[in-house]
Amino acid sequence: MSGEMLSVRDLAVSYGKVDAVRGATIEVPAGRIVTVIGANGAGKSTLLNAIMGILPSRSALSFDGRSIARLPVEARVAAGISLVPEKRELFGTMTVEDNLRLGAFRVAGGGGDLDRVYDRFPRLRERRRQAAGTLSGGERQMLAMGRALMARPRLLMLDEPSLGLAPLIVKDIFQIIAELRATGVAILLIEQNARAALQIADYAYVLETGEITLEGPAATLANDPRVIESYLGLGGHRY
Repeated sequence: MSGEMLSVRDLAVSYGKVDAVRGATIEVPAGRIVTVIGANGAGKSTLLNAIMGILPSRSALSFDGRSIARLPVEARVAAGISLVPEKRELFGTMTVEDNLRLGAFRVAGGGGDLDRVYDRFPRLRERRRQAAGTLSGGERQMLAMGRALMARPRLLMLDEPSLGLAPLIVKDIFQIIAELRATGVAILLIEQNARAALQIADYAYVLETGEITLEGPAATLANDPRVIESYLGLGGHRY
């Protein structure tokens, strides 16, 4: 792929003497959805946390043509990278609206983006005065995504957005992700739900025990016998 927004070359992350990710190379072009699929424990979350700067890593890491390998998390956020973590990490006793405003605290005038987020997530507008801890799982995922969007990211990284959600809610979340691509935001999607991820992604990587073992256009991987056998099953239902 060319015209990448994010370029990761030979990324390696170790926990003590254990290599959690080895030699991972991925690219995420502007305005595209790239997914990394793999089993639980394959190193997918580790990969995202290293790109975000939460975990130390060894790699050639660039964003929009600029090296960010030595930048702290805050500088990566300021550059335009947002992460929606697997556990969502919302402030449960604060209102939906206050959680959203926190997402914009590094953006001058970012509070004005509330209406834009509410237009994309109408349910959050309805619940804006509720404590985040009272929301359903799907609503919490919407809030976590909305909070990330308040930072006006150019790259949105999503860690297991379907985790723990009912199939109908997963469909809604993935529809929203697909719509975000049309706004020009680059998206790096980490997912165990390979079927759902491959249906909306432009390009895909398979991560197994810390290594990229397969890559290609998402539609091609969705029809690859190895991916079908390992991640999609036979006769599985569409999300």
